[in-house]
Amino acid sequence: MAENGYTDLEKQKLFLEEHEEKHFMSSEIVRDIIIGVSDGLTVPFALAAGLSGANVASSIILIAGIAEVAAGAISMGLGGYLAAESEADHYKRELKREQEEIISVPDTEAAECGEILSQYGIEPHEYEPVVNALRRNPQHWLDFMMKFELGLEKPDPMRALQSALTIAISYIAGGLVPLAPYMVIPLAEEAVVASVIITIVALLLFGFVKGYFIGNNPFKNAIQTAFIGAMASAAAYCIAKVFRA
Repeated sequence: MAENGYTDLEKQKLFLEEHEEKHFMSSEIVRDIIIGVSDGLTVPFALAAGLSGANVASSIILIAGIAEVAAGAISMGLGGYLAAESEADHYKRELKREQEEIISVPDTEAAECGEILSQYGIEPHEYEPVVNALRRNPQHWLDFMMKFELGLEKPDPMRALQSALTIAISYIAGGLVPLAPYMVIPLAEEAVVASVIITIVALLLFGFVKGYFIGNNPFKNAIQTAFIGAMASAAAYCIAKVFRA
């Protein structure tokens, strides 16, 4: 019994309840949003700029842009779905292989446990009780090996669908930004100017927010993101002008 009438275990639980970690945990969702919005802002922006350079009417640019946004959202969403499904399939294969190894070569797996723990500076006489405790609980042992030996986390069963919807919706949201001026300005020459201004501002804001969430310099990310989008649209516009001439 420790001081103040608490056992060590009770004190640990009390500390955990009092301490709140402030880590950002939704990295997969943020990654999907970044992928969707980044491509959504850039690709339709470049398409609209290129068609504007070819002196196409705003209505035609708008129709082509909306078609591209729809096709891009489906394509990007499907790509996210298949990627998440592949990750889940890979996890299942490795889980089955690890289960078989724990049953067929338990001593080897136990030795691997010890090797993993030793990498954290834990001595053999310290990690042997831990390894023995894991061997008595095969499920915990399996979870330990999946996470610390293979570096694999159990995927969310809804991850594939969630990824597809997040990327697709983000792509649509980003894609509508450069197309918005063409909805209200009939002349493409004027609409492209408004599209450039609005999209560059959106890219700057998006880059800043992206940098903030991923832990990079927000201002540097904002400039990089806007620069890439501007270069893509400028290239498309110039190419259209060259072929138009």
